[in-house]
Amino acid sequence: MTEYPKLLQTVLDTTRPRELAEFYRRLLGLSYRPGDEPPGDGGPDEADWLVLRDAGGANRIAFQRVAELPRPTWPRHDVPMQLHLDLTVTDVAQLHRQRARAEALGARLLLDRHDDAEEPLYVFADPSGHPFCVFVA
Repeated sequence: MTEYPKLLQTVLDTTRPRELAEFYRRLLGLSYRPGDEPPGDGGPDEADWLVLRDAGGANRIAFQRVAELPRPTWPRHDVPMQLHLDLTVTDVAQLHRQRARAEALGARLLLDRHDDAEEPLYVFADPSGHPFCVFVA
C-alpha cells in the first residue's frame, strides 16, 4: 500500500506574525498552539513563528516572519497571490455577516460578488495582503 504525506498546516509569510495570527484566530475561531499565546506580562512580542489549531488540536495555519513581503496586486498579476484560502458559509445571510466580521478584523474588500446567483462571494485581503475568499457553498 502506498503511503502519502499528510498536510500538517498551511504557512503564511508575514512581516507581522502576531497581527496576522490574531486576525485568523478571531476570523476562524482557532486557538494558539500551547506556548504561542501572546505574552501575558505585556512584554515585547518577538514571535517569528506561530501556529493556530482547531478545537480538536490539529494545526491549521502557521505564520512565519519574513523581512519583507510584497503585497499581491490581485486581480492584476504584477505581484501574483501565489496562494489563497477559500472559506465557505451556508447562505447569503452568513456571507454578509462574515463580510462585516472580516472587515472589522482588518480585512480589505477586493471583490464583491454577493449578488451572483451561481456563486455569491467576497474576495478580501488579510492584514498582510494575502487574498482570501468567502463564498456560499
